[in-house]
Amino acid sequence: MPGVVYNMQPQPPVEENTRWFDAGAVTIGVEYREVDPASLVETYKDSPEDMAELEEKSPEGGFSDEGVSLHVRGTDDGHEYVRFDVFDAEPHYHYVRPTGDHNNVVPFDPVADGEMLPWALDRLRTRLGDMLAEAGGSALVPRLDPALLGKVVDEVGALAEQAQRNQRAARPGCLTPLTPRGGRAPSRSC
Repeated sequence: MPGVVYNMQPQPPVEENTRWFDAGAVTIGVEYREVDPASLVETYKDSPEDMAELEEKSPEGGFSDEGVSLHVRGTDDGHEYVRFDVFDAEPHYHYVRPTGDHNNVVPFDPVADGEMLPWALDRLRTRLGDMLAEAGGSALVPRLDPALLGKVVDEVGALAEQAQRNQRAARPGCLTPLTPRGGRAPSRSC
């Protein structure tokens, strides 16, 4: 299995920053996240095992990144099975098994796959069943409604793209795509 497997669950979404879309068997959330060492310590402070694993597997200085997260939960059980972290520095995705001890983080390869957000939206449309099964959500797969899922992914995509644009445009020194003629396009970090 590619990626890094953690025995701890990923940092949960901040509910007040997440908009949820009902897609039948699954519910998809869109959240703009800023991850930093302090927020991770706060999340795992009450679990010595999780904190030890976080410290062991963290890079020098800890994890710091930001971007849009797409959360895929089972509608009935509320468990997050799949997550796409469309982050600026280290985009990746998760398979999160409901056993509570298996969180597989898979790095995204932008050289091979292009921009992650369109890739993630395509995976929601075309590969979600396979991804749910990999994450231990096989029972959800026969209940997926492709027509409803496609409609919801359109809504999710529009909100995720807007969140990405808004945050990137707010960064100092970044130019938006609406610059006058002759202006520069935003850089990848904007």
